[in-house]
Amino acid sequence: MLEAGQLILLISHKGKRYLRKLEAGGEVHTHDGKLLMDEVAEAGFGQYVKTHLGRPYLILKPTLHDLIKGVKRQTQIMYPKEIGYLMMKLGIGPGSTVIESGTGSGGLTTALAWFVGDTGKVITYERRADFFKLAGKNLQRVGLDHRVEQINQNIEDGFLHSGADALFLDVRTPWEYLQSIPSAVIPGAMCGFLLPTVNQVSDLLRGLEAGPFAELEVLEILVRRWKPVADRLRPDDRMVAHTGFLVFARYMEPPKAAPKPETDAEPKVEAAPLSQDAVKPEETLPQADALPENTPSDMGKTNTDDV
Repeated sequence: MLEAGQLILLISHKGKRYLRKLEAGGEVHTHDGKLLMDEVAEAGFGQYVKTHLGRPYLILKPTLHDLIKGVKRQTQIMYPKEIGYLMMKLGIGPGSTVIESGTGSGGLTTALAWFVGDTGKVITYERRADFFKLAGKNLQRVGLDHRVEQINQNIEDGFLHSGADALFLDVRTPWEYLQSIPSAVIPGAMCGFLLPTVNQVSDLLRGLEAGPFAELEVLEILVRRWKPVADRLRPDDRMVAHTGFLVFARYMEPPKAAPKPETDAEPKVEAAPLSQDAVKPEETLPQADALPENTPSDMGKTNTDDV
């Protein structure tokens, strides 16, 4: 038995999808007829429920992939193939605080809100009012709006927040806003960027190389699906190829000047005390001209006392 407020995904026999929030006594109107929410709740996930015209619909619990693909859009959204790598690279998880700019229709914002959990926070900036409102509706529709703080403002004057664990910019000229990143994130935070063309990537790299950033990475992610037929397994005729370049860099706080080590004063060398066997001053050796009596130098001399 499903509870009111849960997200459900209804799929027709033709593959048409309806993402809804379960409401007691509610109805879903489709091309195949009317579905009663109470019957959906009673059936549960993985089961079928029929419309009033007898058409079966499968009831599923939506995944993050379903939520992103179901976003109502006025802009191009990020594909799941980029989002998965981005989440791991930025280190997004429960309790993370992440700043995003370029909300658009809210596809990536939805994914960020999913991953940060109820203990985390997504702060997203969007300068256009129409995109700002659309993203808010998309987030509310999937029940993730309470994890997101939306700001309808351009970031040319900087960010209003600080201490974020990660940052992502999906804007046309991200190199113009690099000077605002240090005050918005913690030292060592990962920063990501999405750009469609190589000349934009080159301009961004020049800016990153001149600033306090390290671990630069540029990549694109390609996905080639295969036809899932065991006896005729081969690639699809079409593939999701280039959809954008991902650029990553880690903000590194400039090192603080290390304190100079204290130099110890030269140790004083004290004379060692004389031992018991040391020669006393009065026991010095005789001088060279102080000869003892009866030395050979007296021989041959005449003793006047004998004359």
